Amino acid sequence: MSERVDVAVDGGRLAADRFGAATATGAPLVLAIHGITSTSRTWLATARALGDRATLMAVDLRGRGRSIELAPVVGLDAHVRDMVAVLDAAGLERAVVTGHSLGAYVAARMAVRHPHRVERLVLVDGGLTIPGSAGGEPARFVQDFLGPTFARLEMTFPTVAAYQAWWAQHPAVAASDVDRVDLDAYAAYDLVGEAPRLHSGITPQVVRDDGLDLFGEPDAPRLTVPATFLCAPRGMVDDPHPMQPLDDVQAWADGDPERRRAVLVPDTNHYTIAWGAHGAAAVADAIAMAVTA
Repeated sequence: MSERVDVAVDGGRLAADRFGAATATGAPLVLAIHGITSTSRTWLATARALGDRATLMAVDLRGRGRSIELAPVVGLDAHVRDMVAVLDAAGLERAVVTGHSLGAYVAARMAVRHPHRVERLVLVDGGLTIPGSAGGEPARFVQDFLGPTFARLEMTFPTVAAYQAWWAQHPAVAASDVDRVDLDAYAAYDLVGEAPRLHSGITPQVVRDDGLDLFGEPDAPRLTVPATFLCAPRGMVDDPHPMQPLDDVQAWADGDPERRRAVLVPDTNHYTIAWGAHGAAAVADAIAMAVTA
């Protein structure tokens, strides 16, 4: 089940969806924030795995999904302002917040800047320093790190089915436990334009601007709210170079063991930890634990 919600923010309206079988049951509402080149459809598998334990308020960050008409004022602070507006619109003084990839960095900054609005955090493969990013030239690192992503954003496709087939062959999801129905829905939602030149609605410049804002000291080490950090052992193209190595995540958890927990989700990569059945089940369990704590 899903219910579209439009939230008034600076410059227009931000799109969000209430996802989950619990939308009409009064189950706890959890704010869910997607990654840098993603949309609210990141959370389809997690919403299904949650069942009636919680409902997700899954946003489209500005410049993505149905929020592409918003002025492209990006960066973590802009996204945090939007997320606070989402909580206000939902009538929530405090909420559990989860974020995947870039969304985890947004969630962590939100909790640092507005700790009275965040009950607990579930960070999914994002929030700490990306290996290899420290000490380098930010623009060059972003370009190199997100190279395959930038290539996708500049591609065109003759049909929706062609884009769905492209995703099905992506090394991160091919031969994985990602549900093809979810993947097809994700791909179709991302497309804009007219055939035969359909393309992702996300512009490379939005991604670069947000990517540059990930440099500097991460917010996660300064958290004062309880947080669970789930990390994948493999990277963005199912490579053996995780975006958030377990040793780094465990060191973060050890810095405040009363409030922080590190969880390795085996047999996942940066995508399937959120999109696949196994990863989504782990994320859903962490969310359910957070809303009942």
